[in-house]
Amino acid sequence: LVAAGVEIVSTGSTAKVIAGAGCPVTAVNDVTGFPESLEGRVKTLHPHIHGGLLADLRKPEHERELAELGIAPFELVIVNLYPFNETVASGADVDECVEQIDIGGPAMVRASAKNYANVAIITAPRHYGAVLDAVRGGGFSLEQRASLAAEAFAHTASYDIAVASWLGSVVAPDPSGEGFPAWMGASWERGSVLRYGENPHQRAAVYLARTREPGVAGAVQHQGKEMSYNNFVDADAARRAAFDHLEPAVAIIKHANPCGIAVGPDIAAAYRLAHETDPVSAFGGVIAANREVSLAMAEAVVDVFTEVIVAPSFAPEALALLATKKNLRVLEVDGPHPGHRVEMRTISGGVLVQAVDDIEADGDSPSTWQLACGEPVDEQTLGDLAFAWRAVRSAKSNAILLARGGAAVGIGMGQVNRVDSARLAVDRAGSRAAGSVASSDAFFPFADGLQVLIDAGVRVIVQPGGSVRDDEVIEAARVAGVTMYFTGTRHFFH
Repeated sequence: LVAAGVEIVSTGSTAKVIAGAGCPVTAVNDVTGFPESLEGRVKTLHPHIHGGLLADLRKPEHERELAELGIAPFELVIVNLYPFNETVASGADVDECVEQIDIGGPAMVRASAKNYANVAIITAPRHYGAVLDAVRGGGFSLEQRASLAAEAFAHTASYDIAVASWLGSVVAPDPSGEGFPAWMGASWERGSVLRYGENPHQRAAVYLARTREPGVAGAVQHQGKEMSYNNFVDADAARRAAFDHLEPAVAIIKHANPCGIAVGPDIAAAYRLAHETDPVSAFGGVIAANREVSLAMAEAVVDVFTEVIVAPSFAPEALALLATKKNLRVLEVDGPHPGHRVEMRTISGGVLVQAVDDIEADGDSPSTWQLACGEPVDEQTLGDLAFAWRAVRSAKSNAILLARGGAAVGIGMGQVNRVDSARLAVDRAGSRAAGSVASSDAFFPFADGLQVLIDAGVRVIVQPGGSVRDDEVIEAARVAGVTMYFTGTRHFFH
């Protein structure tokens, strides 16, 4: 910049670095005639700075006024805002976080962006190369400055959202909101434009959360075709289903519903069991594993047409083998962060917000279950029942899941009554239904759905309970000699 004849004006610490590099630099206080004050809180908030940023040099009266006031106009502004998000994420106390709320920086960014007809505003280091090119080429074009201005306003908007969200949720939460702030904001940046949406006539794009929470939107794609809208939806559902389990687990998803899910002593065994749930439906599915994909698992996967495979990591030899399937999309992404998380769903005129339905409610632990009827089961059967309870949550309501040996053997889902879900689960399981355990995501409103399972040979059932006809359902199970547990917790999934 100096070699090109650019005069540099900078704030204190940055000015020292520039001067230390042997480059001439003018300190901001030499321009303003006013020292940096209040421990650096006030540096650039001065007419001699903002006048130079906001002057529209297309207007002769602005030029005259600058001359009368002795203010020099700026053509290029580079601002890196204080690292507020990083400070909050570090666990710093409130006072430290407050000190990292930038005031002068956003003010300069906004002023420069407003005056993009005359000023180029840079808010990201990735543009530094473009700055040098522009200096050598005679400056930024109006179109380039407008684009930089749009990015700058998006940058400060995202920054303000982060500050407002933190203040409203951490520093001054609304006591009447039961943990939900009175105001919510979020910002996303476009990751890529997709070929199409859910159907070919729908346009679509994927946007990344600026908070950069681990997820499929920002996953590392090692290989394969471009991700589609439906691939993203199914990959997200598969990841959620697999990471609901503590043991090595694999979920196979079609149309956001599981067609296979299992746990095992290792990830390869879990995949083989999950595939056996419904091999026909698994064709063209999306797979997620909650452990590193081993070579043994990859060897089983490559024999079946698969759209996407998602995992927290891949063994090098597994990646090499999967690479022989050039169209297979291989995504690496960590599991969800533990702790309080929320999810949003848009509706006409607004958005619904709720806590994520993690498997952490009081009724999700078998130790809290109520034995409604029958004899207590042995440890192995209880383990199967606990697996079935975790797994049924990944199926769309109404959902019934039959399991045996840590694997689903039949899943009935997405039906508008529980009887049909039970019939579908039994039909999918076939002969495997006899002797299996069953889970239901919500209570049986009548005994008819339960009777479908009993007639198929299911001998142990876990369900939330809570129906006004619980006594009728319990009596049907008792007469059939079936053991039934109540969890007291429901897991609807729409």
